[in-house]
Amino acid sequence: MGNLLFGLTYASALGSGLVAGLFFTFSTFVMSALARLPAEQGIAAMQSINVTVLNPLFSLVFMGTALAGVILGIASLTKWGTASAAYVLAGCILYFVGSFLVTVVFNVPLNDALAAVAPGSSEGAQLWNLYLSKWVAWNHVRTIASLAALASFILAFRKW
Repeated sequence: MGNLLFGLTYASALGSGLVAGLFFTFSTFVMSALARLPAEQGIAAMQSINVTVLNPLFSLVFMGTALAGVILGIASLTKWGTASAAYVLAGCILYFVGSFLVTVVFNVPLNDALAAVAPGSSEGAQLWNLYLSKWVAWNHVRTIASLAALASFILAFRKW
């Protein structure tokens, strides 16, 4: 069981790091680049990104890390009192709430709303401005949460 939990913690650290890097990329330059385009082009590009991101490899990393976190979170409660349990639980909560749930509750509905508009429409242009501010703000939350989860998993290894 110890090797399984160690492996899941390692995989969760890697997954959190990969997801943090993806979110960081969007927060630091991708969304800024899209915002510099005319609304029609920015919308079309983001609509394309939102379709292509739904692929098996991204899903494995993003949802697999969330699933591993649920398993690890439960296991850390049964191992409470060990040196690494609190760090593992913190990493699990940070990733699941700050990355996975924020995505599902905030970013995905914004993506769905953007998918429903025609890029060249006035409705699309209005939505685009709102989308940019809200989506990016929630993406910053996801970035910070994923990085904090990674740090927590790393600290768990130091206490293993």
